[in-house]
Amino acid sequence: MGVPDVLVIGAGVSGLTTAIALAESGRRVRIIAEYPSRQSTSAAAGASWGPYMVSDPRVLGWSRTSRFALEAIARERTDTGVRLVQGLETDVGDVEPPGWAMEIEDFRLCRSSELPPGYATGWRYTIPIVNMLKYLTYLNDRLATHDVRVEIQRVTSFQELAGAARVIVNCTGLASRELVPDQGLFPVRGQLMVVDNTDNKIDWFFQDNTNGENLTYFYPHGSHVVLGGCAIEHTSDMDPDEETAAGILKRCAAIEPRLLDAVKIEDRVGLRPTRGSVRTERVEFDGLSIIHNYGHGGAGVTLSWGCAQEVSRLID
Repeated sequence: MGVPDVLVIGAGVSGLTTAIALAESGRRVRIIAEYPSRQSTSAAAGASWGPYMVSDPRVLGWSRTSRFALEAIARERTDTGVRLVQGLETDVGDVEPPGWAMEIEDFRLCRSSELPPGYATGWRYTIPIVNMLKYLTYLNDRLATHDVRVEIQRVTSFQELAGAARVIVNCTGLASRELVPDQGLFPVRGQLMVVDNTDNKIDWFFQDNTNGENLTYFYPHGSHVVLGGCAIEHTSDMDPDEETAAGILKRCAAIEPRLLDAVKIEDRVGLRPTRGSVRTERVEFDGLSIIHNYGHGGAGVTLSWGCAQEVSRLID
């Protein structure tokens, strides 16, 4: 097909979504990555829709675009890993709910008597919850319908891609720290626990807004529930920590006691690619046209479709 219009680097949720958006707009796309999607940071995510742990004035618009896309995917098919689930979000402080939450159709502010101990504010709503392993498979399959498949290739510099495409889109996440290089990018460690839910007894989600390293959330995905979590900055340790896992289970079981006796399946660890703001911009570098799309922090899924549209606009 000759030189493609776009070469996307990275096969996590941002890279795959961007490649899909570009291919479905009629562009000729190629996608390469050092590792397959199931080994990406995205595969270790919970995950739910919500603009958390990310900073950029464009975030709300990108998040809204992604919510609409995820809702459409959830309603269209049942095998994508995306489901619309009702649940409870809380805050330890007496705060106003964020505007983006109040946009949800069934948003309802909770009375204090409805909240777990220790929380001052809470609301219920229905949002997309994403089983990432299933969703990444869905994205790869959707991309394959355009005869585009992830090619495994390690990239150590942009210069080695000269002539590979008219535009290069960098969706390498934390690897951009060395590739760009961008020393403003840093890891925020997250750890999850996956437990059995074959009887589907847990069918609602919970997540809290707290400051510090310890987070509390659980997301049901049919036969299993993902429990979390933590947010530890500037560490690249990928080994599960038993003390962290015990704390996660204790906090989640305090909210949903039925989780206490759930059978553990596995631990997952991922490093959120975090920086002062998301970097989605076009640059000309050493004769190459490069669009950066990284630094999504803990909101990779939440920003994925919005940032993909932004990349498409930057190419135009």
